[in-house]
Amino acid sequence: MLKRHSKCPRTPRFAALTSRTASWSMNRRLAAGITAMAVLAGAAGLTAYLTADTEKPAGSPPPASTSSSPSPTASADGEGSGSPPKPPSTRDPVDFAKAAAGALWSYDTRRTTQPQHLAGLKAWMTNESKYTDWDSVASQVPDPTLWSRMHDNGQYATAKIGEGHMPQAFTKALGDNPGAITEAYVYVVTVSGKQSIAWRGGGAGAEGRAITLAVQCRPDRDCALSGVSPRVAP
Repeated sequence: MLKRHSKCPRTPRFAALTSRTASWSMNRRLAAGITAMAVLAGAAGLTAYLTADTEKPAGSPPPASTSSSPSPTASADGEGSGSPPKPPSTRDPVDFAKAAAGALWSYDTRRTTQPQHLAGLKAWMTNESKYTDWDSVASQVPDPTLWSRMHDNGQYATAKIGEGHMPQAFTKALGDNPGAITEAYVYVVTVSGKQSIAWRGGGAGAEGRAITLAVQCRPDRDCALSGVSPRVAP
């Protein structure tokens, strides 16, 4: 990644987000993501909920929430942690989503190749092919060419997670049809936080981030990641 202004977050943001549109047009990603999320969640009214305000930027932070769990940091050493951490053992979809967001927003191109990073994220996915959207997760990672440029500049990122919550429209859809969740057990969770990026020569930047994830939490097993929504659900 080219270093333009060491104090400006625009440059690292470009590196972090470019791959999301490298191989998918926006319309295709929206259509595929909305369809996947609707099928995964299986809740009445969710399709309309996810398609509403689709022009809202995917990185826009959601409104403030009353959810307040401890704010984990995806990297404890402040200099990246190489491959993504292993998924936590939890059956709480919000706790799992917060950990998953931290894994998605953290990377270290100095220590890990792009295939190694993807392999680490793959371990977070549910093994139920019917309820997994790997492409939506992989699209969050810079492509091999950009990753190589970032590696040449010693770029790494860490994340601090602020809060996570199930969007109101999702909980309402479940309330209207409580039995809908019992087939897939996939929950929609929005997480917000901050990503800090640094690279060789003292360059650094930080920005607020938000993401909406589909998380599968069956009663008899730990949670797993199902996919990433193409838009942030408030």
